[in-house]
Amino acid sequence: MKDDMSAYWSANVRLLTVCLVIWFLVSFVFGIFLVEPLNAIKLGGYKLGFWFAQQGSIYTFVILIFFYAWRMGQIDRKFDVHEQ
Repeated sequence: MKDDMSAYWSANVRLLTVCLVIWFLVSFVFGIFLVEPLNAIKLGGYKLGFWFAQQGSIYTFVILIFFYAWRMGQIDRKFDVHEQ
């Protein structure tokens, strides 16, 4: 039982780490640090750096929320801790 809980939390922390790394890349790296190089690329008439800072990060965050909920549901079912 203890090994199952340890594996469950390990999977949970791994998923959370992946989501946080993606969040960091999109919000800080693409939206702030790499904004100038990305602005050389146009997306729908807008500079890509501006798009990431204003729109892309929001879309990515919403996708991350749904991805986290879906993947956590799979992890919960795998370790039999899901809600009925």
